[in-house]
Amino acid sequence: MTTRRRFLTISAAAIAFPYQSVAAPVYTWQGIALGARATLRLAHPDAKAISARVAAEISRLENIFSLYRPNSSLMQLNHAGQLDFPPFELLECLSIAGTVHRASGGRFDPTIQPLWACYAEASAHGMLPEKDAISRACSKNGWKRVRMDSSAIVLEPEMALTLNGIAQGYIADRVAEMLMDEGLTNVLIDTGEFRALGTHPDGRAWPVTLAAGGEVPLDTRALATSAPLGTTFDEQARVGHIIEPRTGQPVQSNWREISVSAASAAVADALSTAACLLETRDEIDTFVAQFQDAHVEDATAV
Repeated sequence: MTTRRRFLTISAAAIAFPYQSVAAPVYTWQGIALGARATLRLAHPDAKAISARVAAEISRLENIFSLYRPNSSLMQLNHAGQLDFPPFELLECLSIAGTVHRASGGRFDPTIQPLWACYAEASAHGMLPEKDAISRACSKNGWKRVRMDSSAIVLEPEMALTLNGIAQGYIADRVAEMLMDEGLTNVLIDTGEFRALGTHPDGRAWPVTLAAGGEVPLDTRALATSAPLGTTFDEQARVGHIIEPRTGQPVQSNWREISVSAASAAVADALSTAACLLETRDEIDTFVAQFQDAHVEDATAV
C-alpha cells in the first residue's frame, strides 16, 4: 500500500513563474493538511504572519476532519456513532457531500469508511480482503442512514464516515474565506487541491501544471485532481483506493486521472473523485455539468 493518503497529481508552477513581475516577490509557505503537502503562495509584507494564521486554521480544521487525530470531531462521531452539536464546518462539508452523492447516483458516498478500512487492514498483511469481509463492510454503507442537523449527527451501528474525497478541498475553501475576510487577493492555496484568490501578483492567472501534461490557468477558481491508482492496496499497484460503494470493489477505471475546476475546491474535489467511477468522457461531462460553473479540465485515459 502506498504511504501517501492521496495522490498529488498537480503542482503549481508559481515558484518558477516564467514571467518577470513588477510586484513583490512571491512568498511560499509549506506545511501539511490531512496528511498531504500544503502550500500558500502570496506577495505581501506580512506574508509570514499570514502564513502562520493559515497554518493555525488548517490545524483547527484537521481537528474536525482528520481520521488520524483521535480526538477529531470525525473520529468522535465514528467511535460513538453520534456527535452532538457538531461543528458548522462538518455539517457544511457533509451537506456538500450529500449533494454530490445524489448527483452521482450514489457513487460518491462518505459512508464507505468501513470498506476502505477493510481493504487497508488486509493490505497491511499483504493481502486483499475476502468476499465475506467485503460483504460485511458493504452492509455498513448507506448515505440515507446518516441523520444530521445542527443538534446532532447520528450514524447507525457499525457505520463510519470518511471525507477523504472532499475535505482537502473544503479546507482550501475555508482558508480562502479567511483570507478574503482579511481583504487579501492574489493568493494561491494548495491543500492537495487548489484554490486561487484572484491572480498571480503580476496580473496573470496562476499557472497550474497537470501531472498528465498541460496547464490550467487559475483565476478566482479551484482545481482538483483524482487518480484511481494514486493510492493502492497491493504491491503491484493495480488495486486502487477509489471504491465503488454499491459493489465494494475498487474501481477498474478507464482513467489515469481526472481534473475538475469549479468555484469551490470542495465541489471540485468531490466531483473529480466521483468522476473516476464513470466510464466515458460524455458521462463525466454530463455529471459535472449538473454543478454551476464546474468544468472538466482533463480526463486522461489509461
